[in-house]
Amino acid sequence: MSTIKQHQEMGYDRSAGMFSPDGLILQVEYAEKAVNLGSTVMGITTKEGVVLIGDRKIRSKLLVKDSFKKVFEIDEHIGVTGAGAMSDGRRLIEEAQGIAQKHKVSYQNPIDTLSLVKDVANIQQYYSQAGGLRPFGVSFLIGGFENNEGHLYQTTPSGMYMKFRAFAIGAQSLKANEKLEESYKEGMKTEEAIKFGLKIFKEVLGEDYSSERFDIATITEAGFERLDESRIKKLG
Repeated sequence: MSTIKQHQEMGYDRSAGMFSPDGLILQVEYAEKAVNLGSTVMGITTKEGVVLIGDRKIRSKLLVKDSFKKVFEIDEHIGVTGAGAMSDGRRLIEEAQGIAQKHKVSYQNPIDTLSLVKDVANIQQYYSQAGGLRPFGVSFLIGGFENNEGHLYQTTPSGMYMKFRAFAIGAQSLKANEKLEESYKEGMKTEEAIKFGLKIFKEVLGEDYSSERFDIATITEAGFERLDESRIKKLG
């Protein structure tokens, strides 16, 4: 019998605030598994800012593609994409948008990326310990542009956050991150980074690859910009 199964039978997964004998919070472990089952998303920092690429995993030709987004604007200089239970993600994204707007109204300045990341991570951490709640089953890649450079952070269901030059999360993230580590170069231009990211997805997805699957946005000095389908097809 596996260790996790033993823990389940002993009831250690019934509360988000209970540690197992191995020092794990099993509800958080399950939330991490939900992230690993989600469609893959990727963030790449560039010479000009950040590129966020989200696989929408579109299966139906009847779907109105513009109604299904995988990358979201938080403020003019910050965007986010996520993997896992995006119904959970939508709630956190709306919270992040509210935090950014309140900061702008209160201080007459846009919020810096790290402060927003900390606020989102704090919410995720709270839900990993409070009674009667469960962790959010989503992990985020948050990209921002400030001080003439791009910044990319990941937040996890446990409330941890880390900064990356490039990173992928989701179902195919292990393979994608191997290729990012092999081939990522600092100082890429925006279009170069988009082509680079789509090339990795093409290698990872194989025959399932299609440029129509992707939602892509850039965050640069010009602000948040979502690429239209024709431009993605041209670059991919």
